[in-house]
Amino acid sequence: MGCYSAVCSLQLYGIAIGSSELLCTHERTRLPLYSICVSIRSDCLHISISLSHPLSSERPGTGCEHSPSAPSSCVKRAVLESRVREMEEENRQIRLQLSQLQGTAGQPADGGNYGNAAWGASADTGPEDVENTAEERANHTECPRSPTVLKCELIHVACVCAGHNASRDVVTLVKSILFHRKNPLHFHFITDAVANQILSSLFQSWMVPSVQVSFYDADELKSEVSWIPNKHYSGIYGLMKLTLTKALPSDLTKVIVLDTDITFATDIAELWAIFRKFTDKQVIGLVENQSDWYLGNLWKNHKPWPALGRGFNTGVILLYLERLRRIGWEQMWRLTAERELMSMLSTSLADQVIHWNSPKKLRVKNKHVEFFRNLYLTFLEYDGNLLRRELFGCPSHATSESVQLQGALEELDEDDQCYDFRRERITVHRVHLYFLQYEYTPTGDDTDVTLVAQLSMDRLQMLEAICKHWEGPISLALYMSDAEAQQFLRYAQASEVLKNRKNVGYHIVYKEGQFYPVNLVRNVALRNANTPYVFLADVDFLPMYGLYDYLRKSVVQLDMANTKKALVVPAFETLRYRLSFPKSKAELLSMLDMGTLYTFRYHVWTKGHAPTNYAKWRTATTPYKVEWEVDFEPYVVVKRDCPEYDQRFVGFGWNKVSHIMELDAQEYDLMVLPNAFMIHMPHAPSFDISKFRSSPGYRYCLQTLKEEFHQDLSRKYGAAALKYLTAQRNI
Repeated sequence: MGCYSAVCSLQLYGIAIGSSELLCTHERTRLPLYSICVSIRSDCLHISISLSHPLSSERPGTGCEHSPSAPSSCVKRAVLESRVREMEEENRQIRLQLSQLQGTAGQPADGGNYGNAAWGASADTGPEDVENTAEERANHTECPRSPTVLKCELIHVACVCAGHNASRDVVTLVKSILFHRKNPLHFHFITDAVANQILSSLFQSWMVPSVQVSFYDADELKSEVSWIPNKHYSGIYGLMKLTLTKALPSDLTKVIVLDTDITFATDIAELWAIFRKFTDKQVIGLVENQSDWYLGNLWKNHKPWPALGRGFNTGVILLYLERLRRIGWEQMWRLTAERELMSMLSTSLADQVIHWNSPKKLRVKNKHVEFFRNLYLTFLEYDGNLLRRELFGCPSHATSESVQLQGALEELDEDDQCYDFRRERITVHRVHLYFLQYEYTPTGDDTDVTLVAQLSMDRLQMLEAICKHWEGPISLALYMSDAEAQQFLRYAQASEVLKNRKNVGYHIVYKEGQFYPVNLVRNVALRNANTPYVFLADVDFLPMYGLYDYLRKSVVQLDMANTKKALVVPAFETLRYRLSFPKSKAELLSMLDMGTLYTFRYHVWTKGHAPTNYAKWRTATTPYKVEWEVDFEPYVVVKRDCPEYDQRFVGFGWNKVSHIMELDAQEYDLMVLPNAFMIHMPHAPSFDISKFRSSPGYRYCLQTLKEEFHQDLSRKYGAAALKYLTAQRNI
């Protein structure tokens, strides 16, 4: 017989586990006689012996009765059958010895026999295998179950995360951990400035009980590893795990270190429990790498970094920090790196079989990939709001935000007819800032303007057109579910227009509750604008060509740096889905006269923009001031530090009106720009405007909120704000 080895690939808790299979064949026919699969599952050796030769069929007889082969072939087959039976007997004896060995050496200290139920029999075990014979059951090792973790024991997890893409990946990792976890968690993130901003905002708004988060500045650690030449795509951050003994708190004893693209299939506590199996001299827990990279000879002159065999997968590491510090880990890895660099010149890290660090990996062909692809995609689109669950029986440290929220909830009257509206105002939505790559270089003259808008999935088609009309920076807040956010990601990555625009900040506000929190979403976009001035628009408007440059010049001409002004951009609309967009004011006026265009809301809500004074605008050549009037809601350019939108207004009605009122209360001058315009494009009515039109209760609550807003405005700005209440009553 001849034997050769093949490679199996398994996955456990997000760890790539290597195993090898010995396939034994007949030396002439090369038909497999039997196979022995030896796999390492956690710290337990699992040996599976299976007969795979066709002659070991359950059907009695030699198999020659129906064979057209010559009698000599039947004789050979009979000999082979005899040999197979001998091997079966040998295998039975081996299995028996293994079971006896495990029955003594593998017995738990408390006398209980845990068996291997936690692992399962094998990858192809089905329901029909339940009633196995004693001999078949003996084919599997009786591994002692891993030590359990105490009920409320705190588990520490560390990740190195830098940039927009890694920050997006780490959310899926965190979801998979939170989904399975039964213990309090403390995440330790070593981040650059970008990842720090994104993740700190995300966790603060996520508000998951029994989860602590700490951040450490990666820039302070760069000097520790920047001297090492590195050819890996992750660059310097791929080496930063070496510095964790120094980066993490000195009183932190042990930690699980994870790559950002790991997905968990079970409770992370099972990994944490392995620390209890460390001997006094063991400090690091790893599993074998599955790639052949470190074996060398993949191509001519291939000389990888030296490793033991295939090396080890550092996607998941158990670090006993206390012991590592005690044995001088920092000096140890430095000396080793210096010695190897004398001959290797640079490091290069191998990739793994199951590693979701590239979109192409979702299309890889592998016998296990379907399971892992589905697992990964499940958590990618999983509703993160469902993970805000308490750990029963474990005390949770209440943050100031959670205490404040609880207090606000207790003050609400559930019998109030407008309870749902008031509840929405204090709802904390998860926010993922800079969902896509974002790059912005400030202009040197402090006149830059960001277009600020919000949208939901049904307005996504407007993005490409807006990017073609506005070349300046844009801050967009998108109100979406987790699944919709992934659809948007695929849409943006497939769009030639969007993927080439790096100065657009996309901020996801995750859906929760029954109302569209329009002003909260607007505020997210407003807060994350990076320019001195903002153009507060709606996503269903297209700005005129050249508006970005015109607004920057107007900022200087009207001395906005030293005065309180709100520059009004006149709004128009078309009822045509296909429009030849006007290239000048003269062309727009011509289309207005022909009925191709209208002043915005001319047919349904004239007073919303009537104070703009379109008649004067037709002939104006210089900016002119207009006075505030009831229900005025123009689109304006203001300083970035302007008042935020009032978040009590949700869905449809008064969301922009209230903002303009507060600008007026703060004595902003409303100045109409004579050579600026924007055009509203037609679309189906939103769900919220339909509710407003069809629900008397909705309209009643909106009126109640308006009256309360007037009262709050009067308290805030005193007698000067009484004009708003008076004007409203005179309607």
